[in-house]
Amino acid sequence: MANIASGLLMCRENKREIEFFLVHPGGPFYIKKNEGVWSIPKGLPENGEDLLETAQREFFEETGIKPKPPFNPLGTVKLKSGKVIHAWCFKGDWKPSEGIVSNIFTMEWPPSSKKFIDVPEVDRAEWMTFDKASKMINPVQIPLLEKAHKIYHPQIKK
Repeated sequence: MANIASGLLMCRENKREIEFFLVHPGGPFYIKKNEGVWSIPKGLPENGEDLLETAQREFFEETGIKPKPPFNPLGTVKLKSGKVIHAWCFKGDWKPSEGIVSNIFTMEWPPSSKKFIDVPEVDRAEWMTFDKASKMINPVQIPLLEKAHKIYHPQIKK
């Protein structure tokens, strides 16, 4: 299952527009990267874990936010690495002033230095409009935004 991940895309309505909750990867490699590196919170399933359960667990581990159903399937996208991401969307709320709480991992930095540092898996999060999210998210994940937009946009009262 190393080539399978699953994640959640949290959405909200704001001023008659759908906004998307995206996260920025932590660590020194991404510190100066912005456009095209944001993502939905996602991760790998543990032994025998259901993919939707994985998505919910990973969302909480990376943000500290407990996702609440209903969860709408968004299908899959395939990263350049070959990893397939299974995704769902849901409506939720988060106040940027509350920040996020992300799990920490240890990595060797600089590479081959035998020095290790602890870094957050996610270093920040943001609500984004469809246009902004489309510029900031890893381009492979844009279809997830499009599908979620189709699911929630018709619900906005004109």
